Amino acid sequence: MITPRLQEYLDAQNAIYTHKTHRLTYTAKDLAEADHMPPWEVAKTVVFVGDGVFAIALVPACARVDLEELRAKLGLRTIRLATEAELAKLFPDAELGAMPPFGNLYDNIPVYVDASLANEETIAFNAGTHRDVVHMKFKDFKHYVHPAILSFAFPA
Repeated sequence: MITPRLQEYLDAQNAIYTHKTHRLTYTAKDLAEADHMPPWEVAKTVVFVGDGVFAIALVPACARVDLEELRAKLGLRTIRLATEAELAKLFPDAELGAMPPFGNLYDNIPVYVDASLANEETIAFNAGTHRDVVHMKFKDFKHYVHPAILSFAFPA
């Protein structure tokens, strides 16, 4: 099931998207395989803390976040990954590791998308559970979330 918060937002916006369910997966690469999608079209939500502020880095399933590159590009003094306890508090309606990349629905958490993902026509992402995935055009995602687009990922 899509988190009610995400479902209500997408429906209120008359967003064009598809919702699918698949076998239980815990990684973005496994999600890509279960959903029969190329891993470069599946978005992995990585939550980090930069200078004490939470943010989301969104990268393809086949990539990893270069935290040092992200720190430098954002002009941060410190950067680290969010802890599981912090994730549970930030995303109370989502399973750990399956947070939807809509920072605007969660205390306006800024979202940074790697340029490689921004080049895809369609992306897919967890919808709050390890079984639910949403597919939408990247241009629509960009319209609803207003992410900053930077280059900060490297191949996994």
